[in-house]
Amino acid sequence: MSDFYNTPQGSKPVLQEHDVMMRGRKLLDITGVKQVESFDNEEFLLETVMGFLAIRGQNLQMKNLDVDKGVVSIKGKVFDLVYLDDHHGEKAKGLFSKLFR
Repeated sequence: MSDFYNTPQGSKPVLQEHDVMMRGRKLLDITGVKQVESFDNEEFLLETVMGFLAIRGQNLQMKNLDVDKGVVSIKGKVFDLVYLDDHHGEKAKGLFSKLFR
């Protein structure tokens, strides 16, 4: 659970917010993004405060990236959003292997 907290020195742990807002299946605004691992026009892999998030679609483009605030905006036709974590076991490994070919 400590993975979901940002702890600046000398202060109590603070829960970072993570939201995914989709408008019309064409625009995604995602908060709580730690890092963009990889992306192309068909797949994005983001490390968020809640785990890795894979986004698949068509003609995907990064519209906005604010590293300091942890905000990413993606436009294009979205097919699916999948969180890759230990609960998915083999499926997560399969997606990771596809993403990092």
